[in-house]
This record gives sequence, C-alpha cells and structure tokens, in this order.
Amino acid sequence: MKIISSVSEMQAFAEELRRSGKRIGLVPTMGYLHEGHLSLIRRAREVSDAVIVSIFVNPTQFAPNEDFERYPRDIERDTSLLHSEGVTILFTPSVEEMYPAGFSTYVVPESISSILEGKFRPAHFRGVATIVAKLFLIAHPHAAMFGQKDAQQSIIIKRMVRDLNFDTQIIVAPIMREKDGLAKSSRNIYLSPGERNDAAILFQSLNKAEEMIHKGEASAAVIIKEVEKIIHTKKTAVIDYVAVNDAESLAEIAEIQKGKSILVSLAARFGKTRLIDNIIVQQ
Repeated sequence: MKIISSVSEMQAFAEELRRSGKRIGLVPTMGYLHEGHLSLIRRAREVSDAVIVSIFVNPTQFAPNEDFERYPRDIERDTSLLHSEGVTILFTPSVEEMYPAGFSTYVVPESISSILEGKFRPAHFRGVATIVAKLFLIAHPHAAMFGQKDAQQSIIIKRMVRDLNFDTQIIVAPIMREKDGLAKSSRNIYLSPGERNDAAILFQSLNKAEEMIHKGEASAAVIIKEVEKIIHTKKTAVIDYVAVNDAESLAEIAEIQKGKSILVSLAARFGKTRLIDNIIVQQ
C-alpha cells in the first residue's frame, strides 16, 4: 500500500492509473475506521482495479461548537487495517494541503442541504460538497463509495455529480450495525455505557416506523409521533428531528403513497453525543 499526502502526487498517481487502464475506486473517510468503512472498501475492491482511501478530518464541515478537535483519530490503527484490506493508496493530506492560505472557493448545495441535517448544521453540507469535489478532482475515481447512514449526504453528492458533470459513479452501501441494531459510527466511542445501551432505541423506533408503513399507515405525522414516543422512553435521549421524506428527492411527505421509496430518518443526542440513523422503506 502506497501512502500519499501531497495533492500533486496523488493527482499524478491517479492519472498514471487511468493511463494504464485501471479502474479507480475511492472511499472518502475521516478515519477512525470501523466495519462500516471496511464494507465500503470491500465494495470498492469488487468494482475497481485500484482502491484509494482518503483519511481527512475535514474542518469545513464542522461548526465552531462541534467536535472537530476531539473527533477520534488513530492513523496507525487505520493504516494497519487498510493494509490488511488490500488498499492500493492511502491518501492523508494535511489541512494546509487541502485548504491552502487564501482558500475561498466552495461548492454550495442549494435547497436539499437546508433541511434535516442541514437545518441543525447549517454549513455542514457546504463543507462536505467542497471536500468531496476536491477529492474527485484529485483522485479522479471512476466510482466512489458512500454509506447509507449518511443518507442526505449521499443524495446531495449524487446531485452534485449530476449538476457539475463529474464522471464518477456514486455507490451507496447499506448501513452496518452492531448486534443490537445501533448503526456503526466513529462517534459511538463517546457514549457512556448507559448511553450506549439507550442508543439502541433508535433502530427499534425505525423498525416500528417500517412496520407501520407496511401495515398501511399513510400519515407521516402519525409515524413521526410514534417514533418520537419510542425514543423518549430513554431518559438520556434528546431528539433533534424525526422525518419522513421521499428517498430519492428528499421531498417532505405528509401522506405516503404506494409505490414510493420512503426515507425515515432521525437525529438524537445521548449526553454530548449526536447520532443519526435511517431506513428506506420500499413499498
């Protein structure tokens, strides 16, 4: 596995791979890898000849009151995991390399970036879209892997690729979960034992939403109220939002129509830890 930290070197290596006829798969990460990340890497290996994994904790997607400084980092452990997964290149740029002095150009998604996560993290998707666009231009991948856990992010990235004519296929892989259903996340290590036990309620509440939809409940308000009721059985939980949206356009849904793919998503805090989760219900 080759480790690259320079943007110019990464661009040159990617160009060399393309000239030699290699198909490039990119897995963008912020490190502190878990099984969810590894599943994306394995998927990338299935569709690519060369797999590039980036590790970059992106400051522009964190608000001043968020956890950029304490976001978990363990580059030695991550490097060992990536080596064992047969990754071709580990790209580990510095903040200064990605955002040189005087940097002032951003990719700003409109409309769908201001709801759900965007409502609670107003500058988040500007930072996400900007760093992903930069990674696409640097690594020039044929395909890039993202996780379903960040459902809104995946939809925004797909829209960006379409709107800005990137020649990159976006592949969204299923959520990887713990045995009790909690979505795997680097932030799970912040949870106290009690909070960790309580956090399993998120997946239980989503399962209830899916059950209600399959049984014919069409009112999004009724479904949201039931999900909130279930989450509130845990005293450590504070809900940011529960939402029902079209799984492709993110349009808000009041009444569920048959034949539609429905995204039920939520965000909740357990102590100081904010977790997100979702399910897609196929009618």
